[in-house]
Amino acid sequence: MRLPYAPTEPPAEPSPSNPDPAATGAIYARIAERRRPRPLIPLDLALLHSPPVADGWNSFLGAIRSKTLVDQGVLELAVSRVGALTDAVWEWRAHSALAAKAGVSRAALEWCLRKEGVDALEGKAVEGLGEKEKAVIRYTDAMTKDVKVEDGVFEALKAFFNEREIVELTTAVAAYNCVSRFLVALDVGEMNGKEMEVPAEAK
Repeated sequence: MRLPYAPTEPPAEPSPSNPDPAATGAIYARIAERRRPRPLIPLDLALLHSPPVADGWNSFLGAIRSKTLVDQGVLELAVSRVGALTDAVWEWRAHSALAAKAGVSRAALEWCLRKEGVDALEGKAVEGLGEKEKAVIRYTDAMTKDVKVEDGVFEALKAFFNEREIVELTTAVAAYNCVSRFLVALDVGEMNGKEMEVPAEAK
């Protein structure tokens, strides 16, 4: 990483960047609870240079990861697409594996890596990419590449998702665009420039 990682245990003594060790310790504990049984990951240790930011990040991403109702396969397909489009290798590796676990096909993940727009699939069949998945990818691409989402792209999404699901999908795509930019800017996990591959477990 372009900065040293924060310590894996909360500092016991106050300092200019850590004026309240007790509050910092509580933040470490909350993040560790969400990660359990895994240890803190490099992303956590990058964010923990600013404990309040790490705390808010943990709460926001934790809600998206574990408290949403939108289908996990759809969610992870969208997040994987964000990782591919932004060259965030860490994000791609983590979430393409979760996508595969949630049932996203190998063919769909291979296609995501090509970064082509869905219109390139006109007249072609890709296993696991039906009209619902194509609508999700169009929406993800618009949010990630253009920011502005055209009405037609949004209307296509409404054919498959209710209002809560659309809000959850939108926050997930927006949040993981934030994640990818943080990962790449600081080279968290030392992944920049490494190859992105479809996980072996994808079928």
